[in-house]
Amino acid sequence: MIPTIRPISDLKDTVGIANLCHEVKAPIFITKNGYSDLVIMSIDTYERNMALIAELKKEKSKKSREAMFGCLHGEYKIADDFDAPLEDFEEYME
Repeated sequence: MIPTIRPISDLKDTVGIANLCHEVKAPIFITKNGYSDLVIMSIDTYERNMALIAELKKEKSKKSREAMFGCLHGEYKIADDFDAPLEDFEEYME
């Protein structure tokens, strides 16, 4: 989707900008002196975006909880001699 970009002077036409917000159903980027300055959108677009963000946060939280508990079970094998003293440290163990 190509972003909708308008100069700040277009905000003088409040009805036109409001109609544009409802037509494009996406955020509209407002520039000031050629640089991005504001983002405006209809309340429907805002609510849709906020619901999407909430859903993504919920999914991320669920996935991170699943990953914490046993996600690598069976992936690693501990060597039989894991607890055996290392030869490099024998002089310190005496």
